[in-house]
Amino acid sequence: MFNLFKKKRKEEVSMLAPVTGTVVPLEQVPDPVFSQKMAGDGIAIQPSEGLLLAPFNGKVAHLFHTSHAISLISEAGVELLIHIGIDTVKLDGKGFTPYVQTGDQVKAGDKLIAFDLNVLQEAGCPTITPILLTDETVIEQKNVTAAGAVTAGKDEVIHLTLK
Repeated sequence: MFNLFKKKRKEEVSMLAPVTGTVVPLEQVPDPVFSQKMAGDGIAIQPSEGLLLAPFNGKVAHLFHTSHAISLISEAGVELLIHIGIDTVKLDGKGFTPYVQTGDQVKAGDKLIAFDLNVLQEAGCPTITPILLTDETVIEQKNVTAAGAVTAGKDEVIHLTLK
């Protein structure tokens, strides 16, 4: 006999660091849209290298035409926005090299966007990179699991339990 009332196991998602650098609380990002969590909750990373990797398996929901930001959706339905630097939209793509386009399937650790930290800094753009969960309705529990230095594609930064 089988159990009709078997409890469904909740799905968990592990997000890897999308950039190498230092984890910073979102409240310290020098832009109120991010620091006041108007666009979503999450973390920020002060990058030490200019390469953005996929933090989980999923799909590119939207690559901004200037390649300064990307929206991803995990296989489990977690929506994420990664915004490289602050006010970097004004660079109109200068210093950014995308490796993916909207609609592409990605695996954790895949190259998404290369960016030149020197170009951003010379333009007066802070390089701190917000990583935002844009739809928390699917999330039951969120744990930031990293502090300090992280390596892109290797270190878990956020662990999620989904509803």
